[in-house]
Amino acid sequence: MSRERSTSLLTDKYELTMLQAAMRDGTADRQCTFEVFARRLPNERRYGVVAGTERVLWAVRDFVFTEEQLADLDFLDDRTLEYLRNFRFSGDIDGYREGELYFPYSPLLTVRGTFAECAVLETVILSIMNADSAVASAAARMVMAADGRTIMEMGSRRTHEYAAVTAARAAYLAGFGATSNLEAAYRYDIPVSGTSAHSWTLLHVNEDGSPNEAAAFQAQIDTLGVGTTLLVDTYDITKGVQTAIEVAGTSLGGVRIDSGELAPVTRQVRKQLDELGAFNTQIVVSSDLDEFAIAGLRGDPVDAFGVGTSVVTGSGAPTAGMVYKLVEVEGHPVAKRSSGKVTYGGAKSAVRHYRGSGVAVEEIIFPLNATAPDSGQLRQAVLTVPLMRDGEVLDTVPTLTDSREHLAQQLKTLPWEGIALSRGEPAIQPRFEGFAPLN
Repeated sequence: MSRERSTSLLTDKYELTMLQAAMRDGTADRQCTFEVFARRLPNERRYGVVAGTERVLWAVRDFVFTEEQLADLDFLDDRTLEYLRNFRFSGDIDGYREGELYFPYSPLLTVRGTFAECAVLETVILSIMNADSAVASAAARMVMAADGRTIMEMGSRRTHEYAAVTAARAAYLAGFGATSNLEAAYRYDIPVSGTSAHSWTLLHVNEDGSPNEAAAFQAQIDTLGVGTTLLVDTYDITKGVQTAIEVAGTSLGGVRIDSGELAPVTRQVRKQLDELGAFNTQIVVSSDLDEFAIAGLRGDPVDAFGVGTSVVTGSGAPTAGMVYKLVEVEGHPVAKRSSGKVTYGGAKSAVRHYRGSGVAVEEIIFPLNATAPDSGQLRQAVLTVPLMRDGEVLDTVPTLTDSREHLAQQLKTLPWEGIALSRGEPAIQPRFEGFAPLN
């Protein structure tokens, strides 16, 4: 990653006005701990997926101010501007690794340093983790609903152009097999997939203006090979399938269906393909799919899914609802006590306990520097790990590929009620140990 970029203005004004006030009253240098957590899971889901951690670390490292940016901050005094001119985060960050499961009050990120350097990071940290975790959490539910079948992310046209890139990354983290977004493929080395749209078929007409679906299919095969996937629902699906096999032969890679009642249509298409001898031609479906629609097609002959709008918008939960709260000042625990927004003071670590079968049974949150509670006969996994020291990203931070593999294994640890798509209680309710009541 290059330091040529600056993330410092991906923030809210009040973070800098607080900084100026803290410098004036002498509290800017107080050693503090801030924590990222979610009080609840959106839409009464059973689990969440931590995503965006690696992006957060690089954003923190690149949180520097250019002279052009400083010139635009005319609401700050000279002393504050000089502080920002030399700003570099020099603190420590610990937290759950990317691809970990989380539950209400799981201490996902612990940021330690002076108040001045921690407070200004709130917005950029939350904007990344809330968006990425929302997409990854929705995508993981879709992956589980697909039950081993491939899912492709194709939602770029349904969100902001740059949110599309990071959404593709979060979906891949969660187990999607590919993306249609070339920038995401380039930036994050994600497999890319895509063939043609309905406009390609509509483009091919005869001299009298009548449709020529066969010409569109032939041109695509001539260019991409017989292993390509042909979009067969521009006109009549049954005729489209017949034409596809007539043109490509029985070795055609796949057909895509983007409309209609998918369950009965796919069964009919599978029957038709088999009767034509195209036994290995796969069926790909798209058309406004979400985890519930995918689960509904579990018993139908679908080989792969294409998901767009639902995944990039978090399937009804576009934010993970995470917050960034001050929990410790100069070693003293502090906590918000507002009704409905109670927090737990003090820096925290967490462990998760598993049965011999590998199923997770509990998550325990305890003081950061304390010894982890005894797990008895249960297997224990440490959730809170070092991510950044003295402002530098550690070499031990997992890659996207590592995090993807980790999440795939963690999803297998959910208790049976955790895999349900229906609304309900979190699969695990973390409990706190070792925290004294606040004065």
